[in-house]
Order: sequence, then structure tokens, then C-alpha cells
Amino acid sequence: MYQRIRQELGRVVVGHDEVVEGVLLAVFCGGHVLLEGVPGVGKTLLVKALARVLALKFSRIQFTPDLMPADVVGTNVLVQDPDGRRSLAFQPGPIFSQIVLADEINRATPKTQSALLEAMQEYAVTVAGVSYPLERPFFVLATQNPIEMEGTYPLPEAQLDRFLFKLRVPFPDTESVVEILERTTGSRVPEAQPVADAQTVLRMQALVREVLAAPHVQTYVARLVEATHPQGPRPARAARRWVRYGASPRGAQALLLAAKARALVHGRAHASVEDVRAVALPALRHRLLLNFEADAEGVEADQVVRDVVEEVPEVAAASAGT
Repeated sequence: MYQRIRQELGRVVVGHDEVVEGVLLAVFCGGHVLLEGVPGVGKTLLVKALARVLALKFSRIQFTPDLMPADVVGTNVLVQDPDGRRSLAFQPGPIFSQIVLADEINRATPKTQSALLEAMQEYAVTVAGVSYPLERPFFVLATQNPIEMEGTYPLPEAQLDRFLFKLRVPFPDTESVVEILERTTGSRVPEAQPVADAQTVLRMQALVREVLAAPHVQTYVARLVEATHPQGPRPARAARRWVRYGASPRGAQALLLAAKARALVHGRAHASVEDVRAVALPALRHRLLLNFEADAEGVEADQVVRDVVEEVPEVAAASAGT
């Protein structure tokens, strides 16, 4: 099923193999994704194609400075029945979908951004003291432009931490651009077709959680996250120098769950340390709060994560419990 989904996405999305795999791993984990890239590289196209391939309900929210929380989650409106009686009825917002594209999420005010927090964590929204559950599966795929910062509001750490992955969408190479031109400037534009449905996605998510992770792999995940904390008992050199605050326990959960999904799509029923290392960058890059020295010297979180992964040794299976 994974190969069928990738093949169908490949009819629409050219290149970006690592980004596509990252998004699918997040889907199989039931997690949300933050896509960062310049305009025109296919972020929106990827999300819309994913919704079509998985046959999930799709909605797009264009985040702007004047967007209000009620524009996202919905509000109570006054309605009148045929007998003339008036009452308040809840009008759901665009968050009531299964794949929600939060386009240019950092353009909305913090008040509006916070409207997503409950939905992303609890899979429900609360309006006027009443909680409304969201239909499963539910994913938020948000985009942001890394080069245009004027008029934007940086996402707070609490919201960043709720994204399973942060994926960088690079500019395509020459061959990919030629292929894009070939596909999109002719008389027929390819379209993706559904190959799965909501129940299939839910079964795949359940299967991911059945993948085994040996104690030494779990210990490695814990020590990797621990090494990102400069005040911890075993901080990595890069963390001690560049990091103000390291990854949270939710980061450890993201690491292990994504490693399980990666193992499964590569044909294995157990997660390995190599799987953890492979997903460390997208799972941790947005969870590190760098200090002033890192900002002054132009050090990015990606470099810190790579240094931490390189420094933390693999835990031997026999000594995992020590």
C-alpha cells in the first residue's frame, strides 16, 4: 500500500523523494507536518495530492493577519426554525476536515495560531464550553516561507512541538524542473487517483504501533534527546555551546514512532538505531531553542542535530538497562 501511495503521488509531485517519504511517515504515525520552503516548490500541490490519494476530506485555510480563531474552528450562530423560534447552533469551521492545509501559518497572529493547539493535540475543539470531536484520521500540514519574514509571527515553541516533523522543501534540480514543465504545460495535466481510504490509513497507523523496538533502541532515543539539553547529565558538545533548551519528551516519542514507521515501509518489523538516526533531523530540528551565540554565528538547528547524532554512541543491547 505504501508503494502504491508513493507511485500515485509521483504522478503529480516531481522529485522531493525525501519530503514525500517524510510526509507519509508522519501520516502513518498520525502526526502533523510543518513544510518549509520558498513559494512555488510544490508544498500545496503535495498536500492536495495526498488528500486525493488517501480519499480524505480536505480543507485549506489561508492564514492572514486578520484571520480570527472563529474563522478556523467555527462559532455559534443564530438560527431560526420554521416556527419562528430562534436558537444558537454551532457552525463548524474549516478545521473540521481530515487533512487541513494551514497555508502560511506564520502570517496569522498568535491568538489565531493557538486555535490549532487543541485540535492538533486532543483531536477536538472547544467552543463556548462545548467540545466537538474531529473526525479521524486528522492531520494538519502547515506551510511557511523561510525568506519572507516581514509581517509574520514566529510559531511559539509549544505549537512547534506539536508537529511530528518539520520538513524543508528544497528548490528542484534541473531535471525535475524539465519534468515539471513537461507535465504541466501540455494539454493534459496528470491527476492522482485514490488508492486508499480513511479506514486503510487508520489500520496502517495501528500497524506502525505494533512494530517492535528493542530496549537498546529505546535507550538510544532517550539518550539522544537527553544530549540536546545543555544542562542535562550528558549533553553533547554542540548542545552545550549552541542550545538554550533541548527537545521535549514529545520529541522522543516522535523519534521512536517515526523510526517504527520507517522500519515498516522498508520491510522490517523492528525499529533499529539506523531508523532513529534517519528521522532525527526532521523530528528534532524544530524542537531545539538555540541561544544568542548560535544566532550571532549563523548556526542552524540542522547542524546541531547532526552533531548530536554523530556524538551520541549507539547503546549496546546488553547494557540497555544500565
